Amino acid sequence: MGVIQIGPYRLAGRAFLAPMAGVTDLPFRRLCRSMGAVLAAGEMLSADARLWDTAESRRRRDHSGEPGPRVVQIAGGDARAMADAARRNADAGAQIIDVNMGCPAKKVCNKDAGSALLRDEALVAAILEATVRAVDVPVTLKIRTGWEPSARNGLRIARIAESAGIQALAVHGRTRACRFEGEAEYATIADIKQAVRIPVLANGDIDSAQKAARVIAATGADGVMVGRAAQGRPWIFREIEAALAGQPAPQEPAAAEVRDIMLAHLRDLYGFYGPSAGVRIARKHIGWYCRERPQSQAFRQSVMQVESAEGQLERVREYFDALGEPRAAA
Repeated sequence: MGVIQIGPYRLAGRAFLAPMAGVTDLPFRRLCRSMGAVLAAGEMLSADARLWDTAESRRRRDHSGEPGPRVVQIAGGDARAMADAARRNADAGAQIIDVNMGCPAKKVCNKDAGSALLRDEALVAAILEATVRAVDVPVTLKIRTGWEPSARNGLRIARIAESAGIQALAVHGRTRACRFEGEAEYATIADIKQAVRIPVLANGDIDSAQKAARVIAATGADGVMVGRAAQGRPWIFREIEAALAGQPAPQEPAAAEVRDIMLAHLRDLYGFYGPSAGVRIARKHIGWYCRERPQSQAFRQSVMQVESAEGQLERVREYFDALGEPRAAA
């Protein structure tokens, strides 16, 4: 098993959960860590502290019961504000600060944050240098390969990051203009890995253990970062870790195990958000868990109509009963 060093942290694994807004909340991070993810960053936080006093922001900053090192990702386009946000989060218990320069969302880029920053290399340097100076914890960075295919400057950004004191770099193999369309390209990631000495994580379209191994072989990256493929398949991390360690592939979880993982995850969501909001948020996760299973469309439609936590759990049990699985405990 490979070991990745980020500041004082020796991470005995190579599969990371990518931060995703609306997905990588505390229940999902804890689940993925239990399934083999070596690190899991929280949902992106704005560097603007004026936006922090909301229920959503407070939940995003909640790391209760989460195994360390705890990672907080921040986004913003002003060096002073980013430094202040890093300092506040480190003071509140963040053990790694991750800087978002990879998000392609318009509402983020329109505020000159996320991947929009890749257009201004001087500003990138100023933000990273200020953020690193502001805290005693490691600072990491997530980027794309550039703003658009004709302006792939990921290699220059990586060198700027290393010079600024960034201690690990995750690279999504698309430009901002590509969003999530087309196929990720890994040649730029390979070039970056050759150019810097800090750990480099490959991100983009890594949807299986076999794909993770091929991407590592093609890029020389130290590890992989998995996002959308973990939705409904959190066990992908243990599969990737086994493949990268040259171990036999774990068995695909039987439907009974999937059911039990789902039920535990749903209960965690209800406890975290409260029953009403938890039911609403759980619907998308239920859809992801069951999207490739028999009668999944009819099941998803029935779940969407359920308004209570216990009713939702009962529908999940009924669904697996119909598949011939032994009934789960209440």
